[in-house]
Amino acid sequence: MSAVLHAIPVSLGGPPQTALPAHVLETARGLGDWVVENAKSARAFLAAIGTPRPLRELNIALLDEHTPLAAIPALLAPLRAGRPLGLLSEAGCPAIADPGAALVDAAHREGFRVIPHIGPSAILLALMASGLNGQRFAFCGYLPRESQARKVRVRELEQRSRREGETQIFIETPYRNDALAAALLETCAPETRLCVACSLTLPDESIVARRIADWRRSPPAIGRRPAVFLLSAQG
Repeated sequence: MSAVLHAIPVSLGGPPQTALPAHVLETARGLGDWVVENAKSARAFLAAIGTPRPLRELNIALLDEHTPLAAIPALLAPLRAGRPLGLLSEAGCPAIADPGAALVDAAHREGFRVIPHIGPSAILLALMASGLNGQRFAFCGYLPRESQARKVRVRELEQRSRREGETQIFIETPYRNDALAAALLETCAPETRLCVACSLTLPDESIVARRIADWRRSPPAIGRRPAVFLLSAQG
């Protein structure tokens, strides 16, 4: 392998072999240098795919939300030495709703090739199954934590969806899922459509799209399952 940055997706909770194509698994097994969002989950993933090298012999560097921008160029040292480098998110596709985008940007700035590999993205899987507009959509990340600010942001996203015809997609820390769902049901117009996609690719997967009026009669029971929320004010 040459000095290439490989963006390797991670399964969303199930076995990697059921989520990733054989050639992606083979590429990952051949890498000895990694930049990862979470070292513990990365080691679990690498053990699960059957990497031939002992985990203790792999070079695993951390890039998370707390990593200073000034520290990111140093993470490209394997590429500068002529070795390939793997990038892992904690789950799903790296650099999508993930701090790994900064490493990809740094690689491009230094002229290194970046190869994105095929694998699951919770955001795209949720959109595929929602029935909402897949021609125009926006991923909005996390909404504010504070209750009033969150409601204001929900109104803004609903208005944007109505004005632009866009599906608005956002996520939440699992322990705040139910608070976000309650805010959506309280704030949005009755005809606005909301899709709640939980535990994607897992045995307890649930993907339901309804009008807010219908959700109010039967609120979603999300709990702490990983969830993606999709909103459309187009009816």
